[in-house]
Amino acid sequence: MVSVHTSPLEQPGTGDAGGMNVYVLELSRQLAARGVEVEVFTRRTSSEQEPVVRAADGVTVRHVAAGPYEGLAKEDLPGQLCAFTAGLLRTGARHTEDHYDVVHSHYWLSGQVGWLTADRWDVPLVHSMHTMAKVKNAHLAEGDAPEPPGRVIGEQQVVEAADLLVANTAAERDELVQLYGADPARVAVVPPGVDLGTFSPDGGRAAARARLGVPQDAEVLLFVGRLQPLKAPDVLVEAAALLLRERPERRARLRVLVLGGPSGSGAAHPHALTDLVRARGLQDVVQVRPPVERALLAEHYRAADLVAVPSHNESFGLVALEAQACATPVVAAGVGGLRTAVADGVSGVLVDSHDPREWARALGALLDDPRRRAALGERAAERAHGFGWSRTAEATLELYRRARAARAAGGR
Repeated sequence: MVSVHTSPLEQPGTGDAGGMNVYVLELSRQLAARGVEVEVFTRRTSSEQEPVVRAADGVTVRHVAAGPYEGLAKEDLPGQLCAFTAGLLRTGARHTEDHYDVVHSHYWLSGQVGWLTADRWDVPLVHSMHTMAKVKNAHLAEGDAPEPPGRVIGEQQVVEAADLLVANTAAERDELVQLYGADPARVAVVPPGVDLGTFSPDGGRAAARARLGVPQDAEVLLFVGRLQPLKAPDVLVEAAALLLRERPERRARLRVLVLGGPSGSGAAHPHALTDLVRARGLQDVVQVRPPVERALLAEHYRAADLVAVPSHNESFGLVALEAQACATPVVAAGVGGLRTAVADGVSGVLVDSHDPREWARALGALLDDPRRRAALGERAAERAHGFGWSRTAEATLELYRRARAARAAGGR
């Protein structure tokens, strides 16, 4: 596995750590449970990181020195890909020529490294995009900066070099084919999974609220994710302000909890969300807190009435899946992979707009209808059970076999 710009061991929700970190670590664990020895190569970003970490039985994370440990943004990393590749290949040189069977790269930066590495070892390159510049640029948040042409070119090269491309959804497969000219025969759809052991109803909302100290009669809206324009936490804050403008008496019960830290272009204005909260006079309603570890995150999902995912684009949206696994309905933007993660009207509600007025209407309607919320929550938990990581691992392992067989036969 190659994950250049973010270690799977980092806490999701801040910096560059998000759903991809969860994906790489959970997939690696599940593959290891099936007898596959997995090595994850990622860039070292702190002197406190051990060069080699055993993340689980059969899963080794290698932190590769490539440039200064701190102070490099993701946008600076193309200049360090040569150094990273050299470090990776030095590790590979300690083994026999046939030690590695497949290179699976994640995100375009890793794809560039994987391209050279797979060619050097004469093994298949399997690549997962996770996000794509052309898609992101088509769905930019107001004021957000577009991805540069260099990334678009780099992604195009990886698409052409990969033996197989893994798409999270059928929509992502179509984007790879239509926007990047990918060969449909080399694109496979494998949805991500959810840790059903950690994310589950487990006693329900009342018990979770008691454990967290949340009033039983509160109306709780939850946002989980990195604080950046792409994720649109401002839409939820603006919608909350509109809910209270329409029904001032709701203020005594309404609680909006945001779990996340500044990331991406949001890091340039780390206090933008709290400034918005103050400007709307919502200091007593909205709480912005750092991300939390997984077991505590599951408790927050259970305690919430609704989880909001207003992103301008998501390749899938693991937050939506985790929330549903905890039997909490999701209100999500009807974009990208969220259209697959959330079944509109079944496990949640999709909003085909980022207009706070539309979000206020959707959220308010569900807050005022506890019977509908309960029905959506029950079906949400059922739906999430179809997305266990074991299925993702089995399907991915089959792709590895397919790629190896094709290469052995002289094809891609």
